[in-house]
Amino acid sequence: MAYFDAASSAPLHPVARQALLASFDEGWADPARLYREGRRARVLLDAAREAAAEAVGCRPDELTFTSSGTRAVHTGIAGALAGRRRIGRHLIVSAVEHSSVLHSAELLEAAGGSVTQVAVDRTGLVDPAAYGDALRADTALACLQSANHEVGTEQPVGAVAEVCREAGVPLLVDAAQSLGWGPVDGGWSLLTASAHKWGGPSGVGLLVVRKGARFAAQGPVDERESGRAPGFENIPAIVAAAASLRAVRAEAAEEAVRLRELTDRIRARVPRLVSDVEVVGHPARRLPGVVTFSCLYVDGEALLHELDREGFSVSSGSSCTSSTLTPSHVLRAMGVLSEGNVRVSLPSGTAEEDVERFLAVLPGAVTAVREKLGAPVASQVARQEDVLVVDSLGKRCPIPVIELAKVIGDVPVGGLVRVLSDDEAARLDIPAWCEMRNQEYVGEEPAEKGTAYMIRRVS
Repeated sequence: MAYFDAASSAPLHPVARQALLASFDEGWADPARLYREGRRARVLLDAAREAAAEAVGCRPDELTFTSSGTRAVHTGIAGALAGRRRIGRHLIVSAVEHSSVLHSAELLEAAGGSVTQVAVDRTGLVDPAAYGDALRADTALACLQSANHEVGTEQPVGAVAEVCREAGVPLLVDAAQSLGWGPVDGGWSLLTASAHKWGGPSGVGLLVVRKGARFAAQGPVDERESGRAPGFENIPAIVAAAASLRAVRAEAAEEAVRLRELTDRIRARVPRLVSDVEVVGHPARRLPGVVTFSCLYVDGEALLHELDREGFSVSSGSSCTSSTLTPSHVLRAMGVLSEGNVRVSLPSGTAEEDVERFLAVLPGAVTAVREKLGAPVASQVARQEDVLVVDSLGKRCPIPVIELAKVIGDVPVGGLVRVLSDDEAARLDIPAWCEMRNQEYVGEEPAEKGTAYMIRRVS
């Protein structure tokens, strides 16, 4: 079985396993106590904090261990907003942030604050100038991920941090996906990360608050972790997290070159092996091991099951999954195809032969899914004046796009097809199909049920 979902959670690094087991014998006591067992636990905790701080590039007393990366984000945003409440209650985020950031933004809005989402281009990249345009006199905090969790695009954190610094606004960086590859450059004020993303144990997050950044921890006061992470520290897991971070950093430069070559291979060959594929994400500014692509006329969940049967564990941002019927907010913000989406994120040590086997298996898996979806049930096609109408109401992606593709040849060049759909994914996938197939997307208009999407045949 080839595990290709490291962006969700990386396999436990051998160093993490060794450190975890060793720390069970020495790190079980209360590090706040002065007796021998407590002193041993304190030595382990302090050493882990120093190692993690060195990897981040901060002072040890600026770093707090939390119970997860999500908890670090929630605590960091809440504390930074509270610390600058006299300035205002305006928050800036990018449109492709992790859900933990966006959920914090929703909470602020529900409490009467305001949020500005900065758009990204088709590669998932933000424009630093857009952050500058979003800044206001009442802006309390800005947030930006260092690299995207779905498509791997690396953001211009340094440039955005400089824009925010000139305005006196702190920047919180979600470095969950990138910290294992290297420190985050730039004048950021707060940083969060998650150990299981780099091969540490789950249940350990990092929150860094630079000296000088206003911060007011929320919730009941606790004497541990500077009052920012209440509860007894999980010292064995913290030690394993810090040890694995140091270990992966030592391997990062060489492994990044190797994984980048493997993902470049996937990016180049998938469009040649499979028809009607869009490779998404920035072609150069991206994480070494992440490559994402979307396949027309493919149900994302079905494709993942096909690949799983062939021995590959991958993930998807497709709208067609059992957990959601709406497209990934990242793919939607980028304006790229969402149907049949596959994210391949290679863990350190991935064998070249596994990548080659994936490339050999993929075409057959896509073909199998397309064949299953090749005859949509009860497709209704009619004409209204000079417009061909496709009724796809009640049908989920990728059926509306498949039905569009089947009838586009039935109208003359210059003719219109009107697709009726009540699936939110159609708003993203139909324009993406038009761009990929050189047809003109005219726009959408209200319909009695759902939405009508207008397509003009160009070729």
